[in-house]
Amino acid sequence: MKPIYLFFFFALIAAGASAQTLLRGRVLDERGRALPGANIYLKGTYDGANADSTGSFRFTTTRRDTATLLVTFVGFENYAQPVNLTGTPLELTVQMTESANELNTVVITAGAFEASDTKRMTMLKALDIVNIAGAAGDITGAVNFMPGAQRVGEQAGLFVRGGSNLEAKVVIDGLIVQNPFFSSLPDVQQRGRFNPFQFKGTSFSTGGYSAQYGQALSSVLLLNTTDKGSQDGVSLSLNLASAGVTYDNATEKSSVSASVYYGDLRPFFALVPQNVEWLKAPVYGGTSLTYRYQPTKNGLIKAYGMYSDSRLGMVFRDPAQAQAGNEMGRATLNQHNRNLFINSTYTDSWDEGKWALNTGVSISHDTDDMTMGAFDFSRQNSRAQVRAVLTRALPGNSQLLFGAEWHAIRLGNTVFGNAFSLTDQYAATFAEWQVYAGRKLALQIGGRVEYTSVIGRMNMAPRLSMAYKTGTYSQVALAAGQFYQTPDYSYLFRNRTLAYERADHLILNYQVIKNKRTFRVETFYKNYAQLVRERVDTSSAAGFDWRADLGNPYRFPFGPTDNTGRGYAGGFDVFWRDQTSVKGLDYWLTYSYVDTKRLFRNYLTQATPTFVSTHNLSLITRRYFEKIRTNLSLTYAYTSGRPYYNPNRPEREFLTDRTPAVHNVSFSANYITAFKGNFVVIYASVDNLLNTRNVFTYRYAANPEGQPGRTRYAVGPTTYRTFFVGGIIMLGKRAKVDLNKL
Repeated sequence: MKPIYLFFFFALIAAGASAQTLLRGRVLDERGRALPGANIYLKGTYDGANADSTGSFRFTTTRRDTATLLVTFVGFENYAQPVNLTGTPLELTVQMTESANELNTVVITAGAFEASDTKRMTMLKALDIVNIAGAAGDITGAVNFMPGAQRVGEQAGLFVRGGSNLEAKVVIDGLIVQNPFFSSLPDVQQRGRFNPFQFKGTSFSTGGYSAQYGQALSSVLLLNTTDKGSQDGVSLSLNLASAGVTYDNATEKSSVSASVYYGDLRPFFALVPQNVEWLKAPVYGGTSLTYRYQPTKNGLIKAYGMYSDSRLGMVFRDPAQAQAGNEMGRATLNQHNRNLFINSTYTDSWDEGKWALNTGVSISHDTDDMTMGAFDFSRQNSRAQVRAVLTRALPGNSQLLFGAEWHAIRLGNTVFGNAFSLTDQYAATFAEWQVYAGRKLALQIGGRVEYTSVIGRMNMAPRLSMAYKTGTYSQVALAAGQFYQTPDYSYLFRNRTLAYERADHLILNYQVIKNKRTFRVETFYKNYAQLVRERVDTSSAAGFDWRADLGNPYRFPFGPTDNTGRGYAGGFDVFWRDQTSVKGLDYWLTYSYVDTKRLFRNYLTQATPTFVSTHNLSLITRRYFEKIRTNLSLTYAYTSGRPYYNPNRPEREFLTDRTPAVHNVSFSANYITAFKGNFVVIYASVDNLLNTRNVFTYRYAANPEGQPGRTRYAVGPTTYRTFFVGGIIMLGKRAKVDLNKL
């Protein structure tokens, strides 16, 4: 190379070197810990590097003047910093902030138990529900083992923290379910109507719930249906009580599932002795259809419909019959129930997820053709509702939610041949603002306005929730608010001047989740106001035995009513779940304590209600044995004694008697195998394994003529010890069971 060319060659190298800028430094989190693998680069160029194991990085660029340095790392907010590129080396320290929507952030938990795959406080999944011994594969049966729930064996519904079954609502995809349980019967606990595998997530609120929901003084059970079907083929099921067929088909953008079933409890009753005298064993049948379609990338349409029909006849003890001269209070009941439920929703989002829409409509109709003895006690109800919710993501990791709903309700009830009916137009609007102030603090402020035409009144209910992260795995949370509910329609049939009933909630909790272990303790206080109270005429001129009427749970309120009732409920819950200490074993322990008194209904004085037990304890264990493909579950449940009305005591001792404590040990087993490439599940369960003679409450019947007072009789389960067996075969190559979830 000639000297002149060498001169130009070295001159170009020098010029190139002087045009480069060196950038080096480290990428750290808020605590100064290295973030290896973080991606560092200059916006609009290919110049950059990845952080090494110590978080250090180093790269050069030929770009001059001002540029933007970008740093990204999974689970952290994107980092941007202007830099001035002059050829002088730059030493940088990048400190990144964890994303508030990741699993390690604070979440609002006061008063709520989530069972969703998207939240870190996961408690129950569909397989949990069907594998809990004693739950009988029923969603509400499993929820009854959760903190805050009260186990009431002779009535249908959810009883939460001193609240009655009328104070809890079941909501599917944001829409209230008018009849979530099979039709109620005297002293018989009824199952929920829905299959747990329909739902992708379950949130059980024990109070302090979101402004999105109302008309529940105690709690809401939120069920969200699955977005996409995964099975393909036919499933056959057979057990001691019923047989069913299900067809599933799924494509890339849609899925459909149809089922039909028929049940007759006579074979089951022939094997398991009953404590109820059945005139006609329950016979039932029904069908359901689910359709899902994704019309756009983010849009989803879901539609679900079900119809069921059931008939039965039974003999029960009625205190009203006892006072009429029937010494044992025996009465016959015949019932024919028909139920229709249709639910459809549409969800969508746009503008890169900044806007989200959730709309829904549902229709339900329920008819009970029912006679008690010679009297007609038929009842009918229907509900149509529309709901729309719009969510806007705001800067600073916050969001604003607002929406409205409208309900048209019709009810009818025949009592001793007297027909009562009413219609109600219920409307509500609500708004809620949620913000994360960094990774440690979350705040949710909301409010709800409701109007009910049947009483012509409006209310405004404020809500507040917040949570603060106290450590890497722990946090504290608070919830407070006012909650209103339209009085029970049985009161409104005769008095439509009543006001809303109200409950004020205050909840504080602490929880730790680490290494598949969860510890949670929560304390609460509820103040009840404006409860409906029925005045009792205790004078001898009343013309009836008012003492027997006080102990009659099936009575219709004919007395004068007002809103002078009041009460309180306070206590605490403890929850512990461990999925890792013993290999293959998943167990959880719950304990709930509640202290409550009320003056409401036809109570003579403020007292603990008959549906409340002070102490509830449950221990649930579950283990899957991979070699034999079998899941075993054992549950122990303890419920302390409940108050019951003793008419032989003076008024000052109203509801001072207590039943014995209830103990129950349950066992279940599920065996999974295959037959010619098709999944087969065989299951068996035993409820009340030790055959304990549990008593739920006592009632009183008139003594024979000439003998003073009354004699009590015990009300217990329909059968003391129950066993159940059955099986399911899934015919289809795409039918599957995720064994890892067992």
